[in-house]
Amino acid sequence: MGVWQLLLIAMVMLLGLCGVLVPGLPGPWLVWAAMLWWSLHEQTTLAWILLVSSTALLLVTQVVVWQLPPRRIRGLGITRRMVASAGIGALLGFILIPVIGAIPGFVGGVYLTERQRLGGHGQARASTRRLMRAVGTSVLVELFSCMLIAGAWLGAVIWG
Repeated sequence: MGVWQLLLIAMVMLLGLCGVLVPGLPGPWLVWAAMLWWSLHEQTTLAWILLVSSTALLLVTQVVVWQLPPRRIRGLGITRRMVASAGIGALLGFILIPVIGAIPGFVGGVYLTERQRLGGHGQARASTRRLMRAVGTSVLVELFSCMLIAGAWLGAVIWG
């Protein structure tokens, strides 16, 4: 597989990761489609294992998201800056503390944005808890699963 095709797959995966954070974009489906594209072109045992694993993970993720309370976005003060901070925090956490660092990174990004907006620790903490209950948990579950898939793909491309 050529470098340009790998870059296109990486861009689709990155768009899928952003799509998890932006309502209206089918983030998990874009990540899965990129994995399917790569697997169909590679046709190795590792590629098929990753495709089947990512399919199973996304199906489990959808079941978990359906079990969580519905997203209640209105009136929470969610801004684009907060979404970007949460996404960047999750990505940095995922890189700094492999895999599990995405969770504290996501919550930390939300908290830092709220602390800057509200000014104090108590208010920021309460607002972060309210946001995570309303929206954050389901977004975090989807983002974490998509990051696992993208990380597995990247590892397979680099070391495989």
